[in-house]
Amino acid sequence: MLKTSSAPPIPAASPASGHAEGVSNDEFRAAMSRLAAGVVLVTVHEPALDPEGPQGEDVGMTATAFLSVSLDPPLVLVSLREGSRMDDLLAEQPLWAVSVLAESQRHIAGRFAMKGRISDRLLFEDIAHSHGEVSGAPLVGGALATLECRTEQRVPAGDHTLVIGRVLKAGVPSAEGGPLMYFRGRYRHLS
Repeated sequence: MLKTSSAPPIPAASPASGHAEGVSNDEFRAAMSRLAAGVVLVTVHEPALDPEGPQGEDVGMTATAFLSVSLDPPLVLVSLREGSRMDDLLAEQPLWAVSVLAESQRHIAGRFAMKGRISDRLLFEDIAHSHGEVSGAPLVGGALATLECRTEQRVPAGDHTLVIGRVLKAGVPSAEGGPLMYFRGRYRHLS
């Protein structure tokens, strides 16, 4: 006789938890803050709406939920808050870039992570950068690595969108220094 196991029932949501699974936002956030992550700047060049007008705008966003997905084909994934400016832009613009930030670039990560920040044009103004040959998106000078990508797939996941991109060009412009890390709610470096 085959014996089957059944999954335990999902507990009902309690007011303190906020989720049927019994995990509160604060508990989940605290647990995940113990996972060290590399810090990247995701960038895109937003084309001008009017072909006769200005050249468009460079936009950037700090991300820690970024990872390699596949070697063949070369794929990466970034998790974007649903409805964020970057999520909306990458829904329309298939070409984008990633700069893997060095430990000396904490100020860049902080600048592009600010809520209610000034325009992205001003944020890029005093940061050494070039525009990718393939994506046209900004690539940060001094970054440990740069990737130019084309969106292959967008996957809704809770309150985020997982954007899977095919890497069209990769570079290692700086071999100096270590990576910028994010751990327990703060930017850190390897010691």
